[in-house]
Amino acid sequence: MARQPILPAARVEQRRGEAGFALIEILCVLAIIGLLAAIVLPSIPRATTRARLESYAVETAALLKADRSTALRRQVQVTTLVDAEARAIRSGATGRIVRLPPDVTVDATLASRCANRVVGRSIDFFPSGMSCGGTIALARPGMGYEVRVNWLTGGVEIVAQKLL
Repeated sequence: MARQPILPAARVEQRRGEAGFALIEILCVLAIIGLLAAIVLPSIPRATTRARLESYAVETAALLKADRSTALRRQVQVTTLVDAEARAIRSGATGRIVRLPPDVTVDATLASRCANRVVGRSIDFFPSGMSCGGTIALARPGMGYEVRVNWLTGGVEIVAQKLL
C-alpha cells in the first residue's frame, strides 16, 4: 500500500477555500438575474388569448344587455357609444366603459340614421325594447367574435368567427 504524503495545514486550508463558490457569489448572481428579469419581462408584448377575447365579447354583450334592460325598465331611450378608434364602448345607463387592448381589432357596423336622426357612433335602445341595431366585431389573428344587436327586438347575441 502506498502512503499518502502529509500536507502542511496551510496547504489544506488553501485548497478548501478554492473548492467552490461562496454563498455571497451565488446571491449576487441571483440578484443580477432578478434585476434583468424585472427590466426585460414588462417589455415583452402579451397577446390577447382566445379566452380573454371571448371575455371581452361577453363583457360587451353584458353592457349592451344592461343598457337595453335599463331602457325597458325606466321607459327612456338609452344610447351606448361605440368608439372603434379609441377601442372603447361606453354604457349610456351606467357610464361603464369596456376598453379593448391594442392587439384586438375593433370594427363597428352601426346604423347611420335611426329614429329620424343621424347616429353612426352609437346603438340606441328604445323604451319599447327595439334598437337601432348594429354589430361590433372583436378580432385577433385567427379568432374573432361578433356582438350583434337585433334592431327589431333589441336582442344581443355573440357569434364566433373563424379568421385566417
